Amino acid sequence: MASTSSPLTLPVLPLDDEVVLPGMVVPLDLNDTDVRAAVEAAQAAARSETGKPQVLLVPRIDGTYANTGVLGTVEQVGRLADGDPGALIRGRGRVRIGAGTTGPGAALWVEGTRLDESVPDPLPGSVTELVKEYKALATAWLRKRGAWQIVDRVQAIDDVSALADNSGYSPFLTTEQKVELLETADPVARLKVAAQQLRDHLAEQDVAETIAKDVQEGVDKQQREFLLRRQLEAVRKELRELNGDSAEGEESDDYRTRVDNADLPEKVREAALKEVEKLERSSDQSPEGSWIRTWLDTVLELPWNERTDDSSSERDIQGARAILDAEHAGLEDVKERITEYLAVRKRRMERGLGIVGGRRGGAVLALVGPPGVGKTSLGESVAHAMGRKFVRVALGGVRDEAEIRGHRRTYVGALPGRIVRAIKEAGSMNPVVLLDEIDKVGSDFRGDPAAALLEVLDPAQNHTFRDHYLEVELDLSDVVFLATANVLEAIPEALLDRMELVRLDGYTEDEKIVIARDHLLPRQLERAGLQADEVVIDDGALRRLAGEYTREAGVRNLERSVARLLRKVAAQHELGERELPFTVTDEELRALIGRPHHVPESAQDPAERRTAVPGVATGLAVTGAGGDVLYVEASLADPETGAAGLTLTGQLGDVMKESAQIALSFLRSRGAELELPVGDLKDRGVHIHFPAGAVPKDGPSAGVTMTTALASLLSGRPVRTDVAMTGEVSLTGRVLPIGGMKQKLLAAHRAGITTVIVPKRNEADLDDVPAEVLEKLDVHAVTDVRQVLELALSPATNGASPEVPVAA
Repeated sequence: MASTSSPLTLPVLPLDDEVVLPGMVVPLDLNDTDVRAAVEAAQAAARSETGKPQVLLVPRIDGTYANTGVLGTVEQVGRLADGDPGALIRGRGRVRIGAGTTGPGAALWVEGTRLDESVPDPLPGSVTELVKEYKALATAWLRKRGAWQIVDRVQAIDDVSALADNSGYSPFLTTEQKVELLETADPVARLKVAAQQLRDHLAEQDVAETIAKDVQEGVDKQQREFLLRRQLEAVRKELRELNGDSAEGEESDDYRTRVDNADLPEKVREAALKEVEKLERSSDQSPEGSWIRTWLDTVLELPWNERTDDSSSERDIQGARAILDAEHAGLEDVKERITEYLAVRKRRMERGLGIVGGRRGGAVLALVGPPGVGKTSLGESVAHAMGRKFVRVALGGVRDEAEIRGHRRTYVGALPGRIVRAIKEAGSMNPVVLLDEIDKVGSDFRGDPAAALLEVLDPAQNHTFRDHYLEVELDLSDVVFLATANVLEAIPEALLDRMELVRLDGYTEDEKIVIARDHLLPRQLERAGLQADEVVIDDGALRRLAGEYTREAGVRNLERSVARLLRKVAAQHELGERELPFTVTDEELRALIGRPHHVPESAQDPAERRTAVPGVATGLAVTGAGGDVLYVEASLADPETGAAGLTLTGQLGDVMKESAQIALSFLRSRGAELELPVGDLKDRGVHIHFPAGAVPKDGPSAGVTMTTALASLLSGRPVRTDVAMTGEVSLTGRVLPIGGMKQKLLAAHRAGITTVIVPKRNEADLDDVPAEVLEKLDVHAVTDVRQVLELALSPATNGASPEVPVAA
């Protein structure tokens, strides 16, 4: 352990952020005021005494003096190498700083105590080992720096204190570490600190060398790879020149340049560059190379940042509506919805709300209606009105989920899904995409495509749609999706919830005439090779074509009839049988295309009508082809030959069978109140038949029709020919609401029905029915079956007994 000696009075020479240890010789600049004051004070004190001037070298860190200083002697005063005045000072030993005192000159004087730093002799074994370890560490460090001469000097030092203080020359030590060495008075402890500092530095140096080596190896590898690739490109170029290939092939193969030059989103660019690196590492014979090239071609061909500038028609909402009206007659609901979308989009763009939360202002509409009403062609009109590209995606019969989301690239022949291919075909990120026949999508062991469409058609998710083939996010939030379907019930509920439903229930007869005159006839004249002034079909002929030759919600069969009529006229003209121009009237239709196929019941002879006999009632139904008229026939079996009970025929569903049971139960329990011979219902079998037995039928809306047919059968009163009805019936005789009101009334109008009985709770749905149809129909809203029977049954004939049909 170090011991103390007699006190000393010395001028302080402060060292800012520097530390001098015993045994070190340092030059100091006398231009520094503190250094000059301390040296001059030491020289003044030395004149009265023998010996060299002495100063106290004290580190001053951030204005704070250390507790321990070094006694230094001024060896020489003169000029430094740069010519400035300086002093050479040698450190002699440690001094514990005491209280301040006075002395000559302007320097600060303090009292200090010299520390005794001697160690016992001989050295203990542990200290000897410590000395050897320190010398080994110092030698290793000095050899790395190439300081071989200093190695010998360090090996020659035997004093423990001097050996520890010798580490003060180490350039890697911080000021705090040197202060720690200065304030450690015990030589053995100080040597341990010096050894630990040197050991830590060597460890850090090893790590730094390892990192530098790895970095250098990586740089060397990149340089070597770069040179090899340049050589490989030169070899390939020579081979192409030998084979006669052009330089264009080289440019097309340079996918890295194409990716760098392409306008891709940042994440897509990163994914593409990774694939390019894989391609560069793969050999020409590797099958993976062709897969990567196909993927890169697909990514580079997609219009990532291409968007169609919406035309002035979008800004001019009236112009857009004019386009829709010019290309489609009727369909007011869907036209209004498209106009609303365009108006809202225009206002959002004007207010800088084009992108909100990363999502753009796209739309998802479901157009549901019978065939032939113009759902598919309406998509083209919407794209025309918006000035956007139009793409049709046929989903009918799709059963593979990969058709929507794409195949994984691990499969041979993998391709992106139909949505990605539609965007690629459109060439822009904001087209109008028509998802045709979405209700015909099926599912099997290959997955459920309808479930894959959930993300595509969800406005909250489709801005980050991820195709399995691409595996990068694709923004579909600016796409206008129009999905078409014939049957609403066939669309999964979760998928339907993501779309805005717009119903297209069919055309009135007047609308069909306008469509035929303005759209169908010009198109078919062109296809038949006729001029507009050569063949003219008047409105009377068109009305008869729509009413008697076709009976449908749409106009597809009407167009076929027009085409057939024009072909017949063209053929007769070529055969010399008819001169042109020619005007087709309704009287000439039978001679040209034969007799009508759908003569209304009201136009037939009263004795030939279906409802001419008791037990037959006219109902209204909704099918996949729109609204239709449905007849119900009832008969009673012979009590001697027929078994009691209820027989149902006509390929009926479970709901319709239950409706028949309810109708029969109501008449059995309440028939006496209606003055009906309900005893026949107990003893005789009841048979209810729905004609067109090959067509499946289901639903509760035929309840009142079956009840009326049975009541007509029992009472012998025929049902009025001009009456049709719809509504669900309960066991208490209440008439409950049903669906498809507009389609059913349009079907009644087409069939020549003039009186329609509907549930009272469906009265609000009459607002959806065109005004010209309501004007020609006498609609009665009822709440009870008794009201239905009072309206539908013909008055009873006085004195006449009812003739009840008997089933054979």
